[in-house]
Amino acid sequence: MREVDRRSKHSRRTFLKGAAAAAPAAAIATGIPLGIEDAWADGSTTLAPGTMKTLVKVARDIYPHDFLVDSYYITAVKPWDGKAAKDPAVKAMIEDGVKRLDQDAQDRHKLPYAQVAWESDRVAMLQGIEQTAFFKALRGDLVVSLYNQEAVWPKFGYEGSSAEHGGYIHRGFDDINWLPKV
Repeated sequence: MREVDRRSKHSRRTFLKGAAAAAPAAAIATGIPLGIEDAWADGSTTLAPGTMKTLVKVARDIYPHDFLVDSYYITAVKPWDGKAAKDPAVKAMIEDGVKRLDQDAQDRHKLPYAQVAWESDRVAMLQGIEQTAFFKALRGDLVVSLYNQEAVWPKFGYEGSSAEHGGYIHRGFDDINWLPKV
């Protein structure tokens, strides 16, 4: 079992790091485009960069993990650009789904979906479309494309395949430490 250190982690250094992160966040909130962290979306060939950014935000809202950085979600969402290039019906489904989310966000918050600040507000909008083909297809694909990345496995404590190491009987089967030794 993992021991959690409950001591305060606040210091002058962490305060300054937070203050440095607040400036870009304030720039986003005021509508000033930063662009550098969203440059990956410009590489899409079929879907608009704004659509790709929204898909990443939707992916993060469907499968929220605070300890995962956006690069894992970007990797999970990028194949949708290729799928949209191959099938016009997929492209229409994605674009219509993102347009609906953006319209719902405009109606409720006067912002596009990707710029709505509170996760709970975005989740409420997702609950409104959870029966659509767009949501079902995205959720079904993300469960594989997000969690099947080898770089993500250590974040969840999965060490990977054990067959080449003699199986789980010799690798991880009895390494729990929260039960008393008998």
